[in-house]
Amino acid sequence: MSRLDRQPPWPRRIGRGLLGLLAVGFLSVFLLLPLAVVFVEALRQGVHAYLSSIGQHEALAAIRLTLLVAVISVPLNVLFGVAAAWLMARFEFRGKALLGAFIDLPFSVSPVISGLVYVLLFGAQGWFGPWLGAHDIKIIFAVPGLVLATIFITLPFVARELIPLMQSQGSDEEEAARVLGAGGWQMFFRVTLPNIRWALLYGVLLCNARAMGEFGAVSVVSGHIRGLTTTMPLEVEMRYNEYDYVGAFAVATLLALLALLTLAIKTLLEWRYGDEIAAHAPGGH
Repeated sequence: MSRLDRQPPWPRRIGRGLLGLLAVGFLSVFLLLPLAVVFVEALRQGVHAYLSSIGQHEALAAIRLTLLVAVISVPLNVLFGVAAAWLMARFEFRGKALLGAFIDLPFSVSPVISGLVYVLLFGAQGWFGPWLGAHDIKIIFAVPGLVLATIFITLPFVARELIPLMQSQGSDEEEAARVLGAGGWQMFFRVTLPNIRWALLYGVLLCNARAMGEFGAVSVVSGHIRGLTTTMPLEVEMRYNEYDYVGAFAVATLLALLALLTLAIKTLLEWRYGDEIAAHAPGGH
């Protein structure tokens, strides 16, 4: 069969081309154009104004706080995600379906509601508020509240990347390692972790991106104390409400660049280690 005979009929090629144009147009209008507008507005008054807005004390404090919250919440969710995936994939027990539902709960609950829950629990008038106040422990309107809200919102990302992969891989290799005399930690680091490392890395990237970009939950528990409890998304909102459009878009570009960096790392890993990632994916060999 010649190459021309293998080509699809012209109506099919036209349909495929139209679908491609539709996808490109949709992405351009709803993704690329808004992203470009953010950078254009940030640089509207020149590079000096842009750098001056980012260099202000409030912006630097928001950047530091955003990174601090991510550095605390992401590793904790990695520990929980690995433990939950191991439990869900390797054991049968009563309440397994309920545990899976709890893991997915942050996907279905509004971030604002989750923030309000923490206020009701740890706020001055909350269930534990009087006891916390008596012991001079501050959670709401402080860094611990931001961390708790972020952990709740980002909780499913690592676990949901690992659970289907570990279930599809089964436990044959781990059982073989156990028979050969490997201990629990040896089995995890030499067998389990190499098999799940790419899914784990994806989960970490997604978790980190959401942690740095979270707005609703942290807005409720932060109190909007400028320079102390405002993360980058909150700083963007406050500057915008103050009609400091250049400053708001300048901080927004940092969030956009962090998101693009996350995407670039993911794409680079897929390009560099594509065959190995496919081998460890569900259905891979």
